[in-house]
Amino acid sequence: MKNEPIDFGKTAADYSKHRRGFPAEFFEQLKLRGLFVSGLRVLDLGTGTGFIAREFAKIGCRVDALDIAPEMMGVARELDRLATVEIAYHLLPAEETSFDDETFDVVMAGQCWHWFDPVKASTEVLRILKPQGSLVTAHYDWLPHVGSVPEATEELILKYNPDWLLGGKNGLYPKRLEELMNAGFTKLDSFTRDLEEPYRHEDWRGRIRASAGVSASLPKEKVREFDEEHASLLNEKFPDDPLTILHRLFVMIGKKQIATNK
Repeated sequence: MKNEPIDFGKTAADYSKHRRGFPAEFFEQLKLRGLFVSGLRVLDLGTGTGFIAREFAKIGCRVDALDIAPEMMGVARELDRLATVEIAYHLLPAEETSFDDETFDVVMAGQCWHWFDPVKASTEVLRILKPQGSLVTAHYDWLPHVGSVPEATEELILKYNPDWLLGGKNGLYPKRLEELMNAGFTKLDSFTRDLEEPYRHEDWRGRIRASAGVSASLPKEKVREFDEEHASLLNEKFPDDPLTILHRLFVMIGKKQIATNK
């Protein structure tokens, strides 16, 4: 049976319940750089269920967020209501946002830049950033070390979805540096951290169902079969509950330079 086009809207329920947001360390490092402080005008690209957007709204930023999956934004709005914050959502692609020139202090792209056309998205971000504004691209990836839970899980994903291309990664994105430099961003900055995350079996299964290689691209009956085999795999080979899953945080920041008259 042929896989379906990737659609994260189909993962909305698992995504909101089981997919962790970025760790506190991420926001602490942004705060040290003056990028996570009250009063900023912020745009969150590929917002999903709105985790990053909500954290900025909680500290008093004016936040817009966009995505191409209306189901995800529906979940995001409900989570905003529970958190008593307001975010303006837009059903738009990152490459064509429709915002006015020089609107935002910070543009965020958490766990999503690899889904965009990097040239078009960079051009658009530079257009809508204020002078000295910052683009922040970030990833928080599990690490599939030999003998680890992620390695075994990735092998199972490939069994059901041989077309999946996101496995075997080390959580580092050196190409991002070249992309930002070529686009014209300056004062480049980056940081990485390795952090352990506890996951109960149920939550790890939900996290994996919410990934591009499973619910976002497999037919429902295949997702069910995968999840049943995944549960058996965890029970037999990794009985500890909760599991300890090593993740790598990778963040790249670039600034829009001030135009100078020659």
